[in-house]
Amino acid sequence: MKKAQARKRFALLLYNKLFLISLIIVPNFINLSTREHQLKKNDSLKKLLFYIGFLLFALSNANAQKSSKINIEHSDNANIDQDEIPDALLLSGNVRVSHEGVIFTCNKAYFFQKENYLKAFGDVQMVQGDTLFLNSKYAEYNGEVKKAFATGNVVMRSTESTLVTDTINFDRNTQEAFYNSYGTITSKENILKSKSGRYFANEKKFKFLTAVTITNPKYVIKSNHLDYYTNSGHSYLFGPSTITGKDNFIYTEKGFYDTKKNVATLLRKSYIKYKDRRIEGDSLFYDRNREYASATNNVKITDSINKGIIKGHYAEIYRNLKTEKDSMMITKRAVAVTLIENDSMYIHGKKMLITGKPGERIVRAFNNVRFYKTDMSGKCDSIHSDQKKALTKLIGRPILWNFDNQMTGDIMHLIGNNKTEKLDSLKVLNNAFIISKDTIGTGYNQVKGMNLYGKFKDNKLSEVDIVKNTEVIYYLRNDNQELIGINKSVGSKINLILDKNTIETITVYNNPDGDIYPEAELPENARKLRGFVWRGDERIKSKDDIFPPEENELDAKIQAESKAALEKENVPMEPSKETLNYDKKKPKGEKKETKPKAAVK
Repeated sequence: MKKAQARKRFALLLYNKLFLISLIIVPNFINLSTREHQLKKNDSLKKLLFYIGFLLFALSNANAQKSSKINIEHSDNANIDQDEIPDALLLSGNVRVSHEGVIFTCNKAYFFQKENYLKAFGDVQMVQGDTLFLNSKYAEYNGEVKKAFATGNVVMRSTESTLVTDTINFDRNTQEAFYNSYGTITSKENILKSKSGRYFANEKKFKFLTAVTITNPKYVIKSNHLDYYTNSGHSYLFGPSTITGKDNFIYTEKGFYDTKKNVATLLRKSYIKYKDRRIEGDSLFYDRNREYASATNNVKITDSINKGIIKGHYAEIYRNLKTEKDSMMITKRAVAVTLIENDSMYIHGKKMLITGKPGERIVRAFNNVRFYKTDMSGKCDSIHSDQKKALTKLIGRPILWNFDNQMTGDIMHLIGNNKTEKLDSLKVLNNAFIISKDTIGTGYNQVKGMNLYGKFKDNKLSEVDIVKNTEVIYYLRNDNQELIGINKSVGSKINLILDKNTIETITVYNNPDGDIYPEAELPENARKLRGFVWRGDERIKSKDDIFPPEENELDAKIQAESKAALEKENVPMEPSKETLNYDKKKPKGEKKETKPKAAVK
């Protein structure tokens, strides 16, 4: 209503001015008497009538202006020059025009009324409400299709960010802007640089399909496909992408990163790499502020300092960058693999915990622990391994197989040498018992005593001493493997010399008491020492034997799911509810969703 009244007042004023001009100019032409003056008068009258007609037409059209027409609100000067700019109204000085909620200001403009088209020059600014400001040296605007073009030191500002580029196009219908001339976007937390990009004003989102870099004081993100939401700082990465920080390096081919909370969800071919450790998994979650990470399915953690690998299907890792004391929990077919010279030790437990500084790690494995090495394997309820002390304790009904020799006792300790990084010795405390099958017959060689002390040579058990209340039953054979007799003796100490998988010599010390019996003279019930239990069917003969059947079934299921997921077409992640509703007020008690879901095609 106010605009209509203003237009009427403007029309009346213009009519009055034009009328006064005609009263002053027309009589001067009438007073001319010569033919020459008469011709000049006629030409001047024609020009005057043209200007009056044009202005009256413009005025009447402005008075009946429709919402789809560009409206000229102000200009210090207005002119028409058919020679310079045909069919255009030339505006200069504090030009201000508007069109359906958008205001343009500039130093000079050409307005093509028929086309409803505007060309603006010098200090151009387009303002859309209080949310979008576009400044440039030059701009064009088509009122019919509501599309704008700006070039020359372009600066586009929203409430959350500022874009600086050379050229930009803006479609008011879709509220989208795009540029292909290198741009820099600055927000409170980040600086983004890209060769090209598209901005969705309604979603407050930048979309990049070419190389883009996000620089934050704590890290740098690089990708060739990235969606960045300026209000929330949420970034969605697709295709090979990296996040480089001071203390780690992240790679992913599909992921999400919250640049305000510093949390990430990584879903495809992803890993987190520290100077001494690399974390992989089908799905990773990472919290930079807490230095916490979790991994799900096909988890693999590589320790480059300790030459070890830990695998499983779920893991959680905490790192303390100040003290360097870390902690790790892994479960679901968990296994720790440690390189020992040219061999590897595999340890499995339903749950494994690793804590401490590099070089001072403590490894704990719980519930039905099993381990395997080429020349050694075993079982127990739990394991406690101290890297600094080079001491591994087998706790709870331990059993150890060294080649074909079965060893049992109440407590077992494996001691290493940190200098040589090899196994040094073995202790079996309380009820030590060694059993091995006779090489040919059905009998069993047996040695028992209170405690057992073994020595390793090149990571192989080479010598064993059994002390206190020792007993031995041993099948003696000649070079032709013919049975000579069965040695059954007792003593205070027994020494065994081993070569690979056989006992080479047995020596009984300190008043041995015993004899060598012909096979026929020693009854079957006398051929086994008290406490004899042969557990050969439990022996772990390969690294695959360390896993129980239910965990192998779980692994097969996860492998099938992972394979199927990789065979599906890879599509970008869909934005989470938190991203889409970031500016909306949340009801009290409602939890925020921080992990976006992958798109389903």
